[in-house]
Amino acid sequence: MSDTAGNKAKVTLSDAEWQKRLSPEEYKVTRKKGTERPFSGKYHDAKTRGIYTCKCCGEKLFHSNTKFDSGTGWPSFFKPIDETAVAE
Repeated sequence: MSDTAGNKAKVTLSDAEWQKRLSPEEYKVTRKKGTERPFSGKYHDAKTRGIYTCKCCGEKLFHSNTKFDSGTGWPSFFKPIDETAVAE
């Protein structure tokens, strides 16, 4: 999480550059549409106040006060910081 604003600039890197920048699991989740194992991520049970941001571009996505326990094993939020920040 971050307490600072992200940016909306698109980050364009080659596949090799993303692999250098991200851990293997971060790469799988953010670039290859993978998922973490349920109940295993460091933010699943986090109670820290702050803002969740995109790992790749830093854009603000969710505030911690909109997080809820959906029982799925992944962080869930009922509202994005900005309606344009996420897509369904």
